[in-house]
Amino acid sequence: MSITVKEFFEPQTNTFAYVVSDDASAKAVIIDPVWLYSHACGNTRQDFAEQLLEYSRAKGLVIEWIIDTHAHADHLTAAAWLKQQTGAKIGIGKGVTEVQKTFKTLYDLEPDFAVDGSQFDHLFSDKETFMLGETEVTALHTPGHTNDSMTYVFADNAFIGDTLFMPDYGSARCDFPGGSAGTLFDSIQRIHALPPETKLYMCHDYPPQGRGPEFVTTVAISRKTNKHAHAGISREAFITMREKRDAQLGMPKLIWPSLQVNIRAGEAPAAAANGATYLKTPFNLDIAELLKSAKDK
Repeated sequence: MSITVKEFFEPQTNTFAYVVSDDASAKAVIIDPVWLYSHACGNTRQDFAEQLLEYSRAKGLVIEWIIDTHAHADHLTAAAWLKQQTGAKIGIGKGVTEVQKTFKTLYDLEPDFAVDGSQFDHLFSDKETFMLGETEVTALHTPGHTNDSMTYVFADNAFIGDTLFMPDYGSARCDFPGGSAGTLFDSIQRIHALPPETKLYMCHDYPPQGRGPEFVTTVAISRKTNKHAHAGISREAFITMREKRDAQLGMPKLIWPSLQVNIRAGEAPAAAANGATYLKTPFNLDIAELLKSAKDK
């Protein structure tokens, strides 16, 4: 049993997407694909997602799944567009239903917007397994950044979403609705309990000056050197650090367009009576306070 991992970096959102394929069967999954979006004019482009398809076709891969590690707040998912091209199933963690409930209220979405995850083809549960060709994949619930965050483990390869970053950058923010620094600490311990040689694949990288984007480390390296979550740091110290840091962060610039698309599995909202499609943005509201009020409920 062996797999091939091909990474793709999207520089506008500092996102890594992956095509992961089972070598024996040429079955593949796409993880965290980006649908490019221009905030200035409201237009989308498929350029980045097309790179994933071109690679897959060149390698003769059959895309069976398109998986998001969580409902992202910093980029739009290309899951729906890729499903149209490949016929693959879209999967996400079952916690997305809580994200849908929260943001249905915050966006004041249409009354019939479903908050049961039915926009997706499958909702993964903790410790659920599925086969990608001859490779068994295990889904682990690793909340804290968001309550739908999942890690997907393919043998000794783990795709961890926004739970951890490269060791010199640290860990994910926890101030979105459903986020919790204590819960994130517990999820990190779960990831760090994987075998030390396990490769950890990033969803994002924000490289400090002096290095370029990097997408993979190992459990052993992360446990030893992660600046926020190295072995020996207490849960209480981590929570204090994370909450203090989060209080100083601004909102992701694409949070409002991203989430109202991503909770629909990458589909745009329904067209208005005039045939045009619109995305909602709060006007003259304190976004941080709005999210905090939802987080505290």
